[in-house]
Amino acid sequence: MFSWILHVIESGGYIGIFLLMILETLFPPIPSEVVIPLAGFAAAKGDLNIIGVIVATVGGGLVGCIPWYVLGRAYGIARLKKLSLRYGRVLTLCADDIDRAQAWFKKHGHQAVFFGRLMPTVRSLISVPAGIAHMPFLRFMVYSFFGTFIWSSLLLFAGYVLESQYDQISVYIDYLSNAIIIAFVSIYIYRVITYKNKDTKEI
Repeated sequence: MFSWILHVIESGGYIGIFLLMILETLFPPIPSEVVIPLAGFAAAKGDLNIIGVIVATVGGGLVGCIPWYVLGRAYGIARLKKLSLRYGRVLTLCADDIDRAQAWFKKHGHQAVFFGRLMPTVRSLISVPAGIAHMPFLRFMVYSFFGTFIWSSLLLFAGYVLESQYDQISVYIDYLSNAIIIAFVSIYIYRVITYKNKDTKEI
């Protein structure tokens, strides 16, 4: 994955970074922990301007989070509960889980969106409960912007500073990206295996 991401950045420049960030936000197993430092590395080499890279990473992250938000808002909590009754094990969710998450999100939604943007995998998925809870779109985007900006800036700085060492650690970054995917899949499989549907009645 490391080589593919590097190729997209080198060949696509700002547009490549922008599209990678959209894809990373839509599809969590593609790690921003690899995409963004590599973009910073390209800026450190002088191939790209650091300001342009920041705009591309933050812009791509914000555009990528919108479809998940729209999906959550359009689908709604009632449909999600019905879906959990039929496919609860696959979703690893039951109606009780959804109710608890909904209640928590109504109280702490703005914090969840902001801090969620600073955590791998959660960065993408936090948009769904925001949409389901009908969090105002402008507020959602503002908190998403600040969280995404901080996350992107930190990783860009790391890639920029490590320019001279990047060849030495590239193999470790590739291992990291694969490990993130394996961890994501393992957690999901564990939740499927240990899932217990506590719902006792139809919705």
